[in-house]
Amino acid sequence: MTLADRHYVFDNDSTHSDEQHRCLAAAYDPATTESLAATGVGPGWQCLEVGAGGGSIAHWLAGRVAPTGRVLATDINPRHIRPASGLTVEQHDVVRDTLPEQRFDLIHARLVLLHLPERIAVLGKLARALKPGGWLQLDEFDIAYGPALAGPETGLYERFLDAKAALMRNAGALGRWGRSVGAAMTAAGLDRVEARPHVSLWDRESAGLQLLVHHTRHLRDEFVAVGFSDDDLARVRDVMAHEDFRACSCLFYTVRGRRPA
Repeated sequence: MTLADRHYVFDNDSTHSDEQHRCLAAAYDPATTESLAATGVGPGWQCLEVGAGGGSIAHWLAGRVAPTGRVLATDINPRHIRPASGLTVEQHDVVRDTLPEQRFDLIHARLVLLHLPERIAVLGKLARALKPGGWLQLDEFDIAYGPALAGPETGLYERFLDAKAALMRNAGALGRWGRSVGAAMTAAGLDRVEARPHVSLWDRESAGLQLLVHHTRHLRDEFVAVGFSDDDLARVRDVMAHEDFRACSCLFYTVRGRRPA
């Protein structure tokens, strides 16, 4: 199977990718970096960032491990990752390609495994790539919860969320994967597993909601394929832009575990 044969909901080789990465970083980098910092990551660590996307977390890690550590940032299409001191960038398919075993002090992936039908096998591969005592952190969604709370046409917004869940399922994603990551890490042999859910209130200024607005354009064809029309997409953009609109975010889990020493 070639890279071109693989299908992901959010194409990383798209005119929409930069905005996707900007919204993700603004919405989720604070929770991600807070949890990564709790591992003690610092100078001299060897780190792997899987599915690095726009590279914001890879650059944060490179700053933490400097001057003697290294960060390897991988992606199936790594063209959006800027070079930096202490950072190596490689094209890599975490499903198909190998990883060296017992190599890394810290491995991180955000919103990657939920899109992979092979997620349990990939989790095992990542666990084996840790040094004894090394940490794995996975940040994942549980999109089963995230209701509209106030504003116009809240029913349309929730129908939009249902349509997004359907198109993700059609691509092999598991929208509730976030709630299962801790148990899956334990089953993979990791210890000191900690899963922390994050939830926030969204309004039209929130980066998380802006990401959903972006999805109405980035995933236009996929929404139409599951029965959400162009008119529906335009109306739900108006709903999310309304000054009175409020919604609860979906659950965002930061989950980390350690390979036994």
